[in-house]
Amino acid sequence: MKTFIKVTEIWIPDRQRTQLEFGSGLYGALTDFKAASEQQHFAYDEGLPGKAWAQGHPVMLTAFEHSYFKRTAAAKKAGLTCGIAIPIFSGDFLLAVVMFLCGDDEDHAGAIEVWSNQGNANTLSVMDGYYGTLHHFEQLSRQIAMPKGEGIPGQVWASGMPVLIEDIGQPDIFVRGVEAQKAGITTCLGIPIADNGQQTYMMTFLSAKATPLAKRIQIWIPDAQGQRLICQQGYSKDSNELAQIFETITVNKGEGALGRVWLTGMPIITGDHDAEYNPELDSLSTMLAIPVIESGRLKAIVTFLF
Repeated sequence: MKTFIKVTEIWIPDRQRTQLEFGSGLYGALTDFKAASEQQHFAYDEGLPGKAWAQGHPVMLTAFEHSYFKRTAAAKKAGLTCGIAIPIFSGDFLLAVVMFLCGDDEDHAGAIEVWSNQGNANTLSVMDGYYGTLHHFEQLSRQIAMPKGEGIPGQVWASGMPVLIEDIGQPDIFVRGVEAQKAGITTCLGIPIADNGQQTYMMTFLSAKATPLAKRIQIWIPDAQGQRLICQQGYSKDSNELAQIFETITVNKGEGALGRVWLTGMPIITGDHDAEYNPELDSLSTMLAIPVIESGRLKAIVTFLF
């Protein structure tokens, strides 16, 4: 299956917590780029992961040439053209940086956006974005201002929670619905990243059925008693009875990959190389789990299953 995200990485602080070192990654067939990445280290404010650490919010590079990106030659050889670094903080302290690397092609239909209320406390606008070949959709998106509660970015801002919409073709659901239909975009996932009381940042991931974000996306939240994780919402490229049954399971703190994310606050990449069985993976081979943390407490976990 083609996805428009080509590479996913997690970078974590080293023992001294002064540099970022390689934690884990999903590279598919890009074995040379994987080899070039595993030995890398990034100091504070160095490279794309270090910039996200220093700036405290998502950072995007849509061109690697003549930039601070440290793996330009390897990325060019692998056909990678864009990188997004998302820092995961608990208070002032960095837990990890999640990286997405993408590559342009004519079959690509999707976008990744960073929204912020920079310059206007009352509305969100696109601070940066990767749109591949969707040039008209990009022009429109960069002109929009989104109040709190309006559109998917505004809903994420108002609730402080991830929002997943499977059919965004209706303007009453998605402000850019008509243009999304023209571009072939069907699904949108919004994730809150950072909110220090004055500046708010969030990510939106938009994808088409032909090039989805992942085979499966899920939003997990603690239950009312704070005892177990439950699947609040799930999107599957292939809906079936198994999917409905699968999303009735619950996860205890510390149990499996999701339980470890809840226990530690750390994002995780897990899959068929793990020694333990992770029930939340079902029959899929790999998973990225990103925690949503506010005031030191876990509010949700967003999973991408491949």
